[in-house]
Amino acid sequence: MEAIIAALCFFTITAFVYFKVGYANIGRSYRMWFQEGYWVNYNVVEAGAWIAKAAVILPGLIWQKEIWQLHLVTLFTSGLLIWVSERKLLPTMVAFNTLWIGLSSVVIVRNIF
Repeated sequence: MEAIIAALCFFTITAFVYFKVGYANIGRSYRMWFQEGYWVNYNVVEAGAWIAKAAVILPGLIWQKEIWQLHLVTLFTSGLLIWVSERKLLPTMVAFNTLWIGLSSVVIVRNIF
């Protein structure tokens, strides 16, 4: 039952937000992944960092399991993302990845010592 309610929430909220933004705008945004020149260094790092963070978060949400070793990857990708984000030096990106470095550090130290 929880999965059904969560799926309904996800689809309802996503559909509402996509409607407000405009489905055409959302489509153009997703198509950027396939445009020549999109996959420059900072976008590659950003995608890698996103995948690494998802790999840490999803097992915890779905199976209540922490794969703490993945924090080694997120520690690296978060630092790298701040470094390569000089083109997109958004305060939210810098702050989020700085916090993630702290989170990964705590998890790594907790599991090693």
